[in-house]
Amino acid sequence: MQTSTGILPSQMIERLVSARRLSALEPVTAKQIQPASIDLRLGRKVYRVRASFLPGPDRTVQERLDKLSLHEIDITEGAVLETGAVYVAEVLESLDLPAGVFAAANPKSSTGRLDVFTRVITDRSGNFDQIDPNYCGPLFLEVSPRTFPILVRTGSTLSQLRFRIGEARLDDVALAELQARETLVAAEAPSIQAGIAVSVDLAGFGVSGLVGYRAKRHTGVVDVDKVLGYDVLDFWEPLFARANKRELILDPGQFYILASKEAVCVPPDYAAEMTPFDPLVGEFRVHYAGFFDPGFGHTAAGSQSARAVLEVRSRDVPFILEHGQVVGRLVYERMAERPASLYGAAKNSNYQGQSLKLSKHFRQAS
Repeated sequence: MQTSTGILPSQMIERLVSARRLSALEPVTAKQIQPASIDLRLGRKVYRVRASFLPGPDRTVQERLDKLSLHEIDITEGAVLETGAVYVAEVLESLDLPAGVFAAANPKSSTGRLDVFTRVITDRSGNFDQIDPNYCGPLFLEVSPRTFPILVRTGSTLSQLRFRIGEARLDDVALAELQARETLVAAEAPSIQAGIAVSVDLAGFGVSGLVGYRAKRHTGVVDVDKVLGYDVLDFWEPLFARANKRELILDPGQFYILASKEAVCVPPDYAAEMTPFDPLVGEFRVHYAGFFDPGFGHTAAGSQSARAVLEVRSRDVPFILEHGQVVGRLVYERMAERPASLYGAAKNSNYQGQSLKLSKHFRQAS
């Protein structure tokens, strides 16, 4: 394994697979490997649990499941996970990480846009989604649908894993230099402080002035593997801009899909991540699925412009969002090598060049 510092690209992930540092009960497929991450697949069993948990330093996840599981569900032929419940799923992939290689997980973009909360759990760990070097063992995925019940099966992909060697994150000085060269965020006066600021667009898109979507309650089931299978209006309420009133009141407990005001790009030698919650800008959470692959919104991958889609949920109180208000920050990290293929270039992509866009499951109105 090469010891370059940074996020491991697709070709280095393939080397991890070849060396059986990442193995699986079923062969890893090329479709799973993205420019800077690998999709994790659900295994054969899901456990309904009383509450979320971490195993702690002296226990395995299975040992905790033996005590906390309410019932076990076989998902080889598919099963529905209900809203408001907490599940822990087996994952087909397992790890035997080399020294010096860290791993981190995040929900996939489509998962976040369905308001499905996921976190990876490992044996003898006190953290979600963070996996230290030398970890050897299975992976489990906590899954909690928040708005829509979902249909999953063995092989469904809800989460993704990134690998990192050393410290890859750009400090503010390096980020400002990269912004000057590449225009990471198309803002007149970008705010750079522990990341680069992204604001919300509430002026509206297209002739209709569409600003976003609010999820409906008590809907049907969404099959996570079914692309373009559902009518938007069966699951979402469109929200439109009002004359001279570019604001939106977020209701607690409601889920919204909005978009950034600025176009965003990720150069080929970098990856990015949206910070999920910043208490300095308001009592709401933005972007459950935070990974942006190399090439997102970049001309090298054939894209002229792309917005960041924002998965927004207010916390305990109603909150007024205004057009152009900062809602989050993008953190950029160096790649260990340039990926063999950029996001949206050689690989099919659902979200390259996106504007305001729901997950791939919904037939988007033109």
